[in-house]
Amino acid sequence: MNKKNLAIVAVVIVLVAAIVWFVTRSKPVEVAVVVAERGTVSASVTNTRAGTVDACRRAGMSPAMGGQIANLPVKEGDAVDTNQLLLELWNEDQRAELEFAKRDATAARSRAREACVIADVAKREAERLTKLRAQGLASEEAADKAVGDAEARAAACTAGRDAARVSEARVDVANATLERTRLRAPFPGVIAEINGELGEFVTPSPVGIPTPPTVDLIDDACLYISAPIDEVDAPLVKAGLPARITLDAFPNRRFKGHVRRVAPYVLDLEKQARTVEVEAEIDDPDKGSLLPGYSADVEVLLDSRDDVVRVPSSVVIDNSKVFLLDEAAGIIREQEIEAGLSNWEYTEVRSGVKAGDVVVSSIDRDGVEDQAPAQRE
Repeated sequence: MNKKNLAIVAVVIVLVAAIVWFVTRSKPVEVAVVVAERGTVSASVTNTRAGTVDACRRAGMSPAMGGQIANLPVKEGDAVDTNQLLLELWNEDQRAELEFAKRDATAARSRAREACVIADVAKREAERLTKLRAQGLASEEAADKAVGDAEARAAACTAGRDAARVSEARVDVANATLERTRLRAPFPGVIAEINGELGEFVTPSPVGIPTPPTVDLIDDACLYISAPIDEVDAPLVKAGLPARITLDAFPNRRFKGHVRRVAPYVLDLEKQARTVEVEAEIDDPDKGSLLPGYSADVEVLLDSRDDVVRVPSSVVIDNSKVFLLDEAAGIIREQEIEAGLSNWEYTEVRSGVKAGDVVVSSIDRDGVEDQAPAQRE
């Protein structure tokens, strides 16, 4: 075979090899990326289940006795003051009892005054006869009788006064019985719910059987968030720590707040997910739009660092490495890192990654591994 034919064969072999390589070569993986940046990273813990906006004071009230609603001067949504009448049952009989007790007390006071006036007259008579007896102008028998009569009249005066006090106590009893037919606001607030209408009959809740309250009163001047924190994170949470509060009702807004209380016990309602109840209070003065019952999430800030290199926490693998995209070489490189503070959003990178590095964010995509060819999607 001459040299010309050998050259042709060599060229053919090279072309076939190139074609085989082109066909069988690994295609670059298309990956989503993020760029490492400098910023603030906070270490935090969050609630395991949705929390709830609660009022510092909330009273579900019902009358102490059953009866027919005769007066309902408030409606749902009304703002009320302390001791304001919310509901009154039919109570004409108790009103009559109270009026009777008042009049009896008046009569008892009059009888007591009468007895005391008579006692004063008897006392003066006894003193006069005693002086006359000393002068020999009255008999001893008359003087002794006058003294005894004065003492008896004084005792009758005391008895009359005691009877008047008993009658006044009956007035208090009748008034207390009348008040059992009324509901009054124990604190200023807003009427959240009324379970009853004018003319309807209401009955007290039987012992051990919960029933809806007749009137539900909420103090909307003081609101807080109650949220469960996993028992593993609970030891890190202390009263006074800052918190960020988010609500489903305001998806684009965060409320500043602080932890006001950490429950001193563990809830084991769910045996595999034991939690500690944490209460957070909102500091934002513009919180008038909050309503008790809203669902809320609490992120308690344990520590914070500014101007550090950070990447999304979702791109960090085992808290020790990330995948970088080497765009010049067109490959993925596995990079060991030293992680610092971390939360659900960002992780601080103390070493291994610098600001501006391109980090692979689609780490679960097939083909994403060290030295794999890749390109941005």
